[in-house]
Amino acid sequence: MLRRRIQELEEQLGTVLMTRHVDGIRLTPEGSKILVSAERMEVAAFDLTRTRDQAVPLLSGEVKIAVTEGLGTFWLAPRLVEFQRGYPRLIVDLNCGMRSADVLRMEADASVQLTQPTAPDLKVVKLGRLHSMPYASRSYIDTYGAPKRFEEIFQHRIVLQMAEQTTTKQVFEQLAGGVPQEGFVAMRTNVSSAHYWAIAKGAGIGWLPTYASAIGARIVPLDLDLRFSFDIWLTYHPEAKRIPRIRRSIEWIVESFDARHFPWFRDEFIHPKDLPQEYKGQPLVNWFEGFAGAS
Repeated sequence: MLRRRIQELEEQLGTVLMTRHVDGIRLTPEGSKILVSAERMEVAAFDLTRTRDQAVPLLSGEVKIAVTEGLGTFWLAPRLVEFQRGYPRLIVDLNCGMRSADVLRMEADASVQLTQPTAPDLKVVKLGRLHSMPYASRSYIDTYGAPKRFEEIFQHRIVLQMAEQTTTKQVFEQLAGGVPQEGFVAMRTNVSSAHYWAIAKGAGIGWLPTYASAIGARIVPLDLDLRFSFDIWLTYHPEAKRIPRIRRSIEWIVESFDARHFPWFRDEFIHPKDLPQEYKGQPLVNWFEGFAGAS
């Protein structure tokens, strides 16, 4: 289909845009000029859309927020209910995935990610720091015991999340990059929710954010001095904050990661056992009421 569209465009323009070579396809000089013009047209089209959005009254319409699957599922989604009650005409498109969204190309109005953006035309804000440490379920510990030292973990089973922007992939590479996974890795998954449930149900030991304890996860932190931290970044288009609904949504995202209220997002590591003394807000486990079913 793409080849046919290119041929149709060449026929309309009366010139050849691409030629085949032994090492692939190359643009002709005419094709390069057309590409530059098309890119300028794309930017102009995006600007037109943003101008239209700025003229929309009140906080109504759609806001597209891209976020890593774990932070989206276990952190932003439960808080989103209260936010939307204040803005009932706002439609939030919460895209939870492990690939960073391109906000310059309007894949999202705002993106929360664990990799620092490098594009020079973006607005970038450090939201906080994600601290992870090894956890295991009570059932796993009752069956296999808990490692007391780093060396003992190689006699246990671990659970990995393998995808873009995942912390456990980097953890494994640093921890046991040369160790065969057979007999050591119990399970691999590409999403945080399955990763969490595998740990909670006793499949093996895995690394989770320390806020997992704060939201009521029935898992036990393991003091193995195997902690890893990752910065959390917010990125958006420089013109986005001129649109009221996007500006308020960005403010809400920043508030959601405010380390003054949520100590597990501070730059310094706080052990899960100390979080109850540091956190002064309402119990976060209430966010998940009804998830476990009727009693």
